[in-house]
Amino acid sequence: MNVASPIKALRADFPGLLTANGQPWHYLDTAATAQKPRQVIDAVARALGEDYATVHRGVYARSANMTLAYEAARRRVAGFIGAASDNEIVFVRGATEGINLVAASWGGANLHAGNRILLSQLEHHSNIVPWQMIAERVGAEIDVVPLTEDGRIDLEAMERMITPQHKMVALAHVSNVLGSPLDVRRASEIAHSVGAVILIDGCQAVPRLPLDVRQIGCDFYVFSAHKLYGPTGIGVLWGRQALLDAMPPYQGGGSMIDRVTFARTTYAPAPTRFEAGTPAIVETIGLAAAIDYVEGIGLDAIHAHEAALVREARAALEHINSVRVFGPEDSAGILSFEVEGVHPHDVGTILDEENVAIRAGHHCAQPLMDHLNVPATARASFGLYSDESDIAALVRGIERVRKIFG
Repeated sequence: MNVASPIKALRADFPGLLTANGQPWHYLDTAATAQKPRQVIDAVARALGEDYATVHRGVYARSANMTLAYEAARRRVAGFIGAASDNEIVFVRGATEGINLVAASWGGANLHAGNRILLSQLEHHSNIVPWQMIAERVGAEIDVVPLTEDGRIDLEAMERMITPQHKMVALAHVSNVLGSPLDVRRASEIAHSVGAVILIDGCQAVPRLPLDVRQIGCDFYVFSAHKLYGPTGIGVLWGRQALLDAMPPYQGGGSMIDRVTFARTTYAPAPTRFEAGTPAIVETIGLAAAIDYVEGIGLDAIHAHEAALVREARAALEHINSVRVFGPEDSAGILSFEVEGVHPHDVGTILDEENVAIRAGHHCAQPLMDHLNVPATARASFGLYSDESDIAALVRGIERVRKIFG
């Protein structure tokens, strides 16, 4: 099968896809963090150099210009995900902080003893631990939606399980281990049928699936820029305006205030209320550049390209004796597998010697590993820069693994 496409020519935009001696590096760890295109690198360099100044407080021209660029990035994000207003966009350090913010702020104000939280079997630890922490604090309980046989969140089971005692539902849009896509609209309808609020972890979806948060019907949505070909240290929490307006601050400090006295402090409206301290100015500019880059290509084209690669890789691995592939056929850019009798760390080490970079471990999803009855998996994940040569190198590396451990 030939998955060549116009996207393939974009590989040259990514300087990180070469080894130190100039040889191709087969980077199959995009689900952990994406390589950065030159356009993002250049935007960050400009923001850190000739354009650099603080935002919001300065009255001098460069500070005013940087403030305009920073707030333009907020509007850029709002348009990218279909938000009703840029006031619904809260900049955070990453999806992890976004979930913690909602758990601590919304959860602290709205969850009480006897309430229940609904998660799924495949969640990342970042969408488990914050809910455990708030549940322990307020006396709430957590329930877990099982998976279908092919590794999807079982929405029929969710519909049977959910009750009016469930106040929060938190689910992954795409599994970081299995690549399983979620029908978010249906999940949102199920949550809302009992009056629950639903948060979606979109880290693995935003880089490859077109998104309209109003169309899919959720209440909160989080993602990290570094998986979207942008910088680390910046992410997004989207929330419905009414929910954000009713939530107390998450952290105290500069910027998030209206008026401070020793007797009393009043707070700025959302989203400023949740952005204490000097923000990640440069990283936010880089996020906007990353959105420009992927939208210039098109999310539909990116998804089609990665889906074709996953199908080809899956077919190739399923024809190798002693290799077991996990997840559904329509996995979104992610392919987890195991080589019988070989620990994934050993698989990863040998592949590295072949200039192939994969992830090996539990992928911050230990409950899912327990469900799969494995200690860990090897994970190959694709990006818009991936091509058939990466699949060929992966297969050669796995064949070498089998020879060494055979």
